[in-house]
Amino acid sequence: MDTEEAWFAFLRFGRRLFDVADAPDADGLLFQYGTYSFDGPSTFTLDLTRQFEISDSDGDHDHYMQVHCELRYGLAPALEALGSFDSWFFHGAGDDLEGWAQGLTERAAWTTIRTLKPVEIRVYQGQM
Repeated sequence: MDTEEAWFAFLRFGRRLFDVADAPDADGLLFQYGTYSFDGPSTFTLDLTRQFEISDSDGDHDHYMQVHCELRYGLAPALEALGSFDSWFFHGAGDDLEGWAQGLTERAAWTTIRTLKPVEIRVYQGQM
């Protein structure tokens, strides 16, 4: 899978609406990249994340559940030069998902990242 294929899959997942709490930040998407060394040597990582608010039995916020798709590329000067960046989209905030996605793909960094094939892809979920 290359970067664009992962991006299109992420957007398909992002278009699916779920039954979540009635809060503006209950269902969000996060696009972020940078050079990190979370669990080993430094690597340039594009992290596509979907976040859901989980409520307790009284309907109050309990925690967030995040589903990540991390694309790791290793290190290259062109990637390191991109620095880091993050952008959130929330379904309940009245924003337009397609406009958000288009804005991200119009960034100069996307030209560098989009054609790359990651050396590793990690898909996992975690509680926040």
